[in-house]
Amino acid sequence: MCDHSKESNRHPWSCGTAAHMSRRTLLKAAGFSGLAWLTPAAELLADQDPKSRNGRPAQSVIILWLGGGPSQLETFDPHAGRKIAGGTTAIKTASRQIELAAGLPRLAEQMQDVSIIRNVVTREGDHERAAYNVKTGYRPDPTLRHPSLGATACHMLQPGKTEIPRHISILPDNWYGRGGYLGQQYDAFRTSTTNGRLRDMKARVNEERAKSRLEDIDIVEQSFRKGRLKNLDSTRTLHSDTISRAVTMMSSEQLSAFDVSNEPKELISKFGNSDFGRACLAAVKLIETGVRCVEVTLDGWDTHLNNHEIIGRLNNSLDAAFAALISELKARDRLKDTIVMCGGEFGRTPTINPAAGRDHWPHGFSIALAGGGIAGGQVIGMTDPDGGPVKQDQGTPIADVHATVLKSLGITPDLEVDTSIGRPMKLSEGTPIAKLLA
Repeated sequence: MCDHSKESNRHPWSCGTAAHMSRRTLLKAAGFSGLAWLTPAAELLADQDPKSRNGRPAQSVIILWLGGGPSQLETFDPHAGRKIAGGTTAIKTASRQIELAAGLPRLAEQMQDVSIIRNVVTREGDHERAAYNVKTGYRPDPTLRHPSLGATACHMLQPGKTEIPRHISILPDNWYGRGGYLGQQYDAFRTSTTNGRLRDMKARVNEERAKSRLEDIDIVEQSFRKGRLKNLDSTRTLHSDTISRAVTMMSSEQLSAFDVSNEPKELISKFGNSDFGRACLAAVKLIETGVRCVEVTLDGWDTHLNNHEIIGRLNNSLDAAFAALISELKARDRLKDTIVMCGGEFGRTPTINPAAGRDHWPHGFSIALAGGGIAGGQVIGMTDPDGGPVKQDQGTPIADVHATVLKSLGITPDLEVDTSIGRPMKLSEGTPIAKLLA
């Protein structure tokens, strides 16, 4: 029996099998099915501020992942006229506080709804370790795998009525959002298609044979359960739940949210008519369906050579898609319910190397946030116009970015949950950025 009297921030059902069992019984009685019992009730976990959000936190997250580490100087933090700019120029935006690099004119028109944290710091300069750090809020630990921000959101928020995965990664790279210690069921569902034609969504046999196969699997499941789960609910296993959810998804009309081919040509063009743009449009539709987190990857930002040329091309895709994402969410009255986070694993050096590129730089880079109660049109922190590194104690830790997003979702950032071995872990060790939540 767990004693929560001295641990007010402990997850109310994080004390082991018995606690999870009683909770499962409760949710089944309430009519939840599938894996919904794994998701805590949001009303018990929400830390809402009725003054800032009328009592309703954000409901979902869209992460625009710029894989490879985008140069802050050619995107969100130009230092026009300074040596470190390397010739990059800046443009004014809809926010008086913010200038962007000249390659982002459409996004500039939306900056009243977007804020930029310019002094993000981490201690990781390797792609894999840095991606883990930014996506989970924690540095890699050989004894534990932490959940990504999207996995945490899916675990903590109410499941709703979605028949498709609630955590989705479109155009994923090698480091897509993972469930970590929350379990593989919170890994992102991955797809590289932007035309809506998902693989393996149709049975390869006729309907009668498919039904027969499912009945055969059920016989095997019953045999497996018999005598093995005496102390637990023996009516289902995680494997049978997974099959049930897969079958439901294959026949769900909600799959149409992945398909943007029937959208008006003007709307597709607005998003840039690129793979990334179409994926961002799909993200809007998926969020409307009830998906909690969509991660869309624009890869190729590892500009050790030809930095300006490569980013010039990438900015064309980012500019149209990011700007359209903000305006379309706003037009559909979804921006207040959806947090948009844009960034990569680190930034690039203030100096340009002999190959006309910029190298890895975790000592002060940019992440953009919008929607979901985040105050737009602001700049948090600054970088040295002469190229000096931001000191760790003067920058914004990536954990603070996570804590800010969790707070906007109505989730207590320092809430503790138990891992599968009973190790208590905070959802985030960061502190929410008060200026962005004001």
